[in-house]
Amino acid sequence: MAHMALTVGFDLDMTLIDSRPGIRACYQALSERTGTYIDADLAVTRLGPPLPEELVNWFPAEEIPAMADLYRAMYPAIAITATPAMTGAREAIAAVREAGGRAIVVTAKYEPNAKLHLAHLRIEPDAVIGDLWAEQKAEALREHDAGVYVGDHVGDVRGARTAGALSVAVATGPCPEEELRAAGADVVLTDLTEFPRWLSDYRPARA
Repeated sequence: MAHMALTVGFDLDMTLIDSRPGIRACYQALSERTGTYIDADLAVTRLGPPLPEELVNWFPAEEIPAMADLYRAMYPAIAITATPAMTGAREAIAAVREAGGRAIVVTAKYEPNAKLHLAHLRIEPDAVIGDLWAEQKAEALREHDAGVYVGDHVGDVRGARTAGALSVAVATGPCPEEELRAAGADVVLTDLTEFPRWLSDYRPARA
């Protein structure tokens, strides 16, 4: 098997974890703390892009850096225990290991908070790289020689394609299957429960 096929990258929010409950609670707390209205239910329907891209809908541009810092500081106490793993997440990581590969997480989430989520859920990838969105994810995917990147957002598809990795999309986030295919996903799965079987079929094809 080619070396690049041995490392599989995974997105975090709405791919490995259902971050909606925790993020909703954190936005509600930020709203209470600052006295600024935030529609937390709306915000969690468009997860994927970096935090400042959501905060700009609720705060003046000059306040975004401070609000992002405040949100990230509040996040561990509010969001970590409220956030479950997505169905099939642990099994997907295990399938990569059983195939003799490495599993890494490449996410737009603030890296320390991403690591807290994974530690709490006892999901143990070989590396966690945060603060990268869309095409920026290609930096980490190339650095780790990832041949496959699994994500739920069209930004994840763009990151995989920029890195020259196979884009495997799961329709568990804000982007429906048709949108993921239109963005150029090579494979679209309903959710991660389908990933181990897909991987077992993919490996012989790349051997």
